[in-house]
Amino acid sequence: MKQQTIKAEFCVSGKGLHSGVKVNAIFKPAPENTGYIFKRTDIEDAPVIEALAENVVATNRGTVLACKTNKDIKVATVEHALAALYASGIDNCLIEINAPEMPILDGSSLEYISKIEEVGLVEQNAEKEFYVVKQRIKVVDEATGSSLIVLPDDDFSIDTMIEFDSPVLNNQFASLNSLSDFKDEIAGSRTFVFVREIMPLIENNLIKGGDLDNAIVVYDKEMSQEELDKIADITGVAHTKANKLGYLNNKPLAHPNEPARHKLLDVLGDLALIGRPLKGRIIATRPGHTINTKLSNQIRKELRYQNVQAPVYDPNMAPVMDINQIRELLPHRYPMQLVDKVIEIGDNYIVGVKNVTSNEPFFQGHFPQEPVMPGVLQIEAMAQVGGLLVLSGVDNPESYSTYFMKIDNVKFRQKVVPGDTLIFHISFMTPLRRGCAVMKGYAFVGEKIVSEVEFMAQIIKNK
Repeated sequence: MKQQTIKAEFCVSGKGLHSGVKVNAIFKPAPENTGYIFKRTDIEDAPVIEALAENVVATNRGTVLACKTNKDIKVATVEHALAALYASGIDNCLIEINAPEMPILDGSSLEYISKIEEVGLVEQNAEKEFYVVKQRIKVVDEATGSSLIVLPDDDFSIDTMIEFDSPVLNNQFASLNSLSDFKDEIAGSRTFVFVREIMPLIENNLIKGGDLDNAIVVYDKEMSQEELDKIADITGVAHTKANKLGYLNNKPLAHPNEPARHKLLDVLGDLALIGRPLKGRIIATRPGHTINTKLSNQIRKELRYQNVQAPVYDPNMAPVMDINQIRELLPHRYPMQLVDKVIEIGDNYIVGVKNVTSNEPFFQGHFPQEPVMPGVLQIEAMAQVGGLLVLSGVDNPESYSTYFMKIDNVKFRQKVVPGDTLIFHISFMTPLRRGCAVMKGYAFVGEKIVSEVEFMAQIIKNK
């Protein structure tokens, strides 16, 4: 799959939920591998803020991001816009904003989704990079009882459960089995607040832009008529009877479980801070921005340590190329054939496998008492896999051979020993030109990178 951005720019305008100020946010196409970036156009030099989990500085009633170089430059309430971008399959987008907070609009992601559909998407050349969940991940907040569990899955889905000590809003469940259902099932779900929370929020200088049009207001614990009238006067809404519990809204609930659906929306927006789409199934119990961003930050730490994941290897699957097909393309034979099979191949990448056994001839001298596969042979193996990628795209491949021209940025991270299965991922760094291919190669054992290299090879016709 290729990365995507929006086809043309669009603008949304409204007031900030907490600041109450008028906000204009312009969404613009962005180049490959940009990710989501906010640009504060109201500040000199228009500093940028990357929408990544490590830049989260607050999660009180919304997700707040800060600039890496100046933590005082922030953008708040980003989750609704990010959820819409993420669910739409957009990888790269620049958001120019003239205020410290995104507009609340109607309290949901619906307007963002509608604008995205109006302008459309454009496919880019770079491959889309996923974070593939390969083992169970769990994050827990002991203080609140919140937890997020992520399980391996071939696609993306979320189950969300919320629980409140409330006769009006108690236990609710919401589910999203496919991102294609986001617009109809989740996008229009509005944020919510309890009446009993309003005065503390006001006293903390928040929800200046909140009203009954952009939030579901839950009145679940009876208070005096005088106190309720005071809150209504401060927020500029009509008086209601203090003995009547329920939802206070100008617009009825879109779904009986709209609050749970909105919590799911928030999870999605906060997961966008991973920086790449996720493949896995999420079970969210009593989620909130704090636990959501904790999960995103945990995954970001893993990606910063190792920015590329090991390919998925299922030994039960039939190979794309077996040993006999490989020998039709490569001239290498024992003891220099260092790739056993190819398990995946695309337009600009290939995945190969080498099973390292104790019978390898190089182990006799490297080293007799501590057998270790020479690093130079790991690089040679990656070059052979890269050769298969190049030759698979030319006519009469048996008439050509590939040769090293240059090797750069070689790194060896851990030993390769008998019994290891090497998984190689090789991809083009630049398009193939004049018979020259520039490639990046990674070698994995399990989930860990053992070596990596950048190299140039040339295709030459055999005499």
